[in-house]
Amino acid sequence: MKDRRFFWIFSGALVCLALLIWGALPAAPVQAATIELTYANFPPAPTFPCVQMERWKEEVEKRTGGKVKVKTFPGGTLLGAKDMFDGVVKGVADIGCLATAYQPGRFKLFEAVDLPGIFPNAEVAGVTMLELCLKYKPESLADVKVLTMFTCATANIMSQVPVKGIDDLKGLKLRAAGTGVKIMQLLGAAPEGMPMPDVPEALQKGVVKGLVSSLEVLKDMKFAEYCKHVTIVDLWVVPFVVVMNKAKWEALPADVKKVFDDLAKDQAIWTGKYVDKHAEDAIAWAKKEQGVQVVTLTPEQRAQWMAKLTAVRDDYLKMTADAKLPGKEFLADLEKIRDAYLKGGK
Repeated sequence: MKDRRFFWIFSGALVCLALLIWGALPAAPVQAATIELTYANFPPAPTFPCVQMERWKEEVEKRTGGKVKVKTFPGGTLLGAKDMFDGVVKGVADIGCLATAYQPGRFKLFEAVDLPGIFPNAEVAGVTMLELCLKYKPESLADVKVLTMFTCATANIMSQVPVKGIDDLKGLKLRAAGTGVKIMQLLGAAPEGMPMPDVPEALQKGVVKGLVSSLEVLKDMKFAEYCKHVTIVDLWVVPFVVVMNKAKWEALPADVKKVFDDLAKDQAIWTGKYVDKHAEDAIAWAKKEQGVQVVTLTPEQRAQWMAKLTAVRDDYLKMTADAKLPGKEFLADLEKIRDAYLKGGK
């Protein structure tokens, strides 16, 4: 009996000692849950908006040490071009890439970016646009968090018939987008506004005889197979904005937010450099592999074309003034920031 009582007392003491020792040990670190985000894009995967998307994903995952994982959806598989912004606001996707030109009148201030003859390349355009956004914080983007901005390379004419001068544009049906529609009308063409993914079918059916866009699509979207003529004019750039659902942004920890913010300008510059080089490579490829013929306007010809487009700038200033937006100041700042970048001062 005494032996049994001793056994239970001894066993109880061992349990208590074990509990005391266990309680004194440092707690095992709690593994933070991985943050999973979805990123929607509308063009096909090989095109530059999706190339930059994949680069952004890789940088985020690397810079957060795997704390954030991003699942990408190219080619309109999650959200299309025209419902991208509203889809992100509603949370269909956490992040989305949109072309502001596809929704004319919605992002009024930023229509200055795609005025004719404003930018010489995508690198300068993208960083200028981002700085303007940070300064003006436009109401049109108040419902989202802006992650970065970029543009395509300068727009030029790809067509099924030669365009050697302004007279060749008369009545020519060409795909354009946003401000580009008005620009091509003033130059005498017959522009058709449509998203880029709709263009191949439109070319095949003869709805349009060409398009006005940056030249990387000659290779990326195989337009060199349809359009054997290119006219270099450097007309405009098309702005893109990468936005994030605001509630998702606000729920991110501070260190992740810092990674995203630190990446904004770096991503704009990287994308601009990539786009400009990609357009150069695409036109070289199209000439060599597809027999595309290229015409470059003389400075005198380009001046003649630009002289017909002064109304576009006037329309922008009137539109923003009527909407009580600081369009005049925005445009002046745009030119100031652009010139500083061109001089290497930024």
